[in-house]
Amino acid sequence: MRTIGFIGLGVMGAPMADNLVKAGFDVVGHTRRPDGADRLVAAGGRRAGSVAEAARGADAVITMLPDSPDVEAVVLGADGVLTHCDPGTLIIDMSTVRPQTARALAAAALDRGLESLDAPVSGGEQGAIDAVLSIMVGGTAEAFARARPIFEALGTTIVHVGPAGAGQLVKAANQLVVAGTIELVAEAIVLMEASGVDPALGLEVLGGGLAGSTVLARKGTAMRERRFKPGFRVDLHHKDLGIVLDAARTAAVTLPAGELVAQLMDAVRRSGNGHLDHGVLIRGVEHLSGRDKTAGGSAAAGGSATAGGGAAAGREDASGRVSASGWER
Repeated sequence: MRTIGFIGLGVMGAPMADNLVKAGFDVVGHTRRPDGADRLVAAGGRRAGSVAEAARGADAVITMLPDSPDVEAVVLGADGVLTHCDPGTLIIDMSTVRPQTARALAAAALDRGLESLDAPVSGGEQGAIDAVLSIMVGGTAEAFARARPIFEALGTTIVHVGPAGAGQLVKAANQLVVAGTIELVAEAIVLMEASGVDPALGLEVLGGGLAGSTVLARKGTAMRERRFKPGFRVDLHHKDLGIVLDAARTAAVTLPAGELVAQLMDAVRRSGNGHLDHGVLIRGVEHLSGRDKTAGGSAAAGGSATAGGGAAAGREDASGRVSASGWER
């Protein structure tokens, strides 16, 4: 494994590609944005002008894209990765998509004599920058063994969780826990503020006890200070919670808290905050409590609000869908 085609150089993909270069891999990156590969080139990687160029000659092709339709188009499309990659290329989708998409990709790859893995990640932008991501992998044990040197350049917790689609199911569970925890951190901050307790001191002591968590450590201060520069956008977490609820229906499982936090995420998104970090859930708590701190919205915390739930802050793709990065995560 030496040459890696990397498709999707956004908030997560760009630092991940950088770390692969640092680990000694020859990384050929592609993104729709004209300047999207500049960072990779500066780090020592190469620019690909198309999906085909990124896929040809690669030992492995990694995709890091916003949603299932993006992955399907880029990997399974008529001019996609499977059409252009060489025999023996390993396909690794590190996006967060539906388990059904992961299984369809694996079946299509197998039909062409190729192997694929679904390997979504957790840890956010900082985890990607620091190469300490948690990577949950679905696919065969043989493909996982081939990909392990790649994963070791990106993360520190790397687990083969089962067959194709299993990685995405575990990622859905991860997103359920993260969303619920962020909502509870938001409620705790607002409760302390309304009660006249310094939330900075409160969060410090919470972090040292059973309430301590990675979410609290990484998000608590920014939420308290109402800083919502996106590390992980509401639009994407809203999409992920849709995957969670779909998986619950498929498994005939009831998720009462999951249903509630999905509604709260949707409400914040519809209020014009879709392009902001998911820590902006605290705005929803403030609104429900009659304690809104900013009039009308998101301009005070990292960008102007747009009609239609904030997604319009991005670019529209050929299908009419919008992603804030234009394509990639």
